[in-house]
Amino acid sequence: MTTAHDHPAIPDRPAGRAAEHPPRLSVSELLPDVYKAMIRLDIAARKGLDPVLVELVKIRASQLNRCAFCLDMHTKDALAAGESAERIVQLSAWEESRHFYTERELAALALTEAVTVLTDGFVPDEVYAAAAEHFEETELAQLVAAITVINAWNRFGVTGRLTPGHYTPGDVQH
Repeated sequence: MTTAHDHPAIPDRPAGRAAEHPPRLSVSELLPDVYKAMIRLDIAARKGLDPVLVELVKIRASQLNRCAFCLDMHTKDALAAGESAERIVQLSAWEESRHFYTERELAALALTEAVTVLTDGFVPDEVYAAAAEHFEETELAQLVAAITVINAWNRFGVTGRLTPGHYTPGDVQH
């Protein structure tokens, strides 16, 4: 199975750019059953959700977790799905750029942050309630599952130090 991080080195690195680091751990190669299970979990988690909303959630979680590989992948997937570059660029400052997003998207982004950054040890009631106003119960469960899955992918990406820049939309499903 070819994955998004199986790539040749970039032979024509522009002058002045830092050297590309190699990945240090490949879950897809070392634990193919875990990797395949994660793919299935990802597909099941986002079932029935708007694909563009899912990509916004994946980008935001990946920003918070500093997963460059997933940022590369999900930004490209969002653009391929019709998302605008402007809204993607504004995601890191979504609270100050609320006018770029719908109330439903804002609720999903707030929930993404609460589930991703558990520094207080819980998801605040007001964040959950706001999301529950915009998503019916099954859809909300799907959203929580999608947020949970991208956080797991981020942990694999950051720990494995997967190299961004080589992903083409459609290469891998996550």
